[in-house]
Amino acid sequence: MIRHYEKIALIPPAARRDSGYRDYSDADIHRLRFIANARDIGFGIEEIRALLALWADNQRASSEVKALAVARADELGRKARALEKMRRALLDLAKRCQGGDRPDCPILEGLED
Repeated sequence: MIRHYEKIALIPPAARRDSGYRDYSDADIHRLRFIANARDIGFGIEEIRALLALWADNQRASSEVKALAVARADELGRKARALEKMRRALLDLAKRCQGGDRPDCPILEGLED
């Protein structure tokens, strides 16, 4: 992922040692941790880009950061509801399936619709 982050300019290219290995500064590592934490709680790349810009801006308004967080939380809520709807549909199909040796399968029939 680090190479990808460099390629999309989410992080600056790392310095290289004589051996060719990347050499990350403490600031680089801190930035990578920030990105990883933001990804872990559901922020997308463009949102992380915005968060990084806000993080670096000492004159930022915390309301901007809050707006990004609330928008992401709302989107996650929509996704959670959609996933729950899919889960219920699958459980309903599974409930109608005997699960025996017969070829009749309401699950497959339900997927045909």
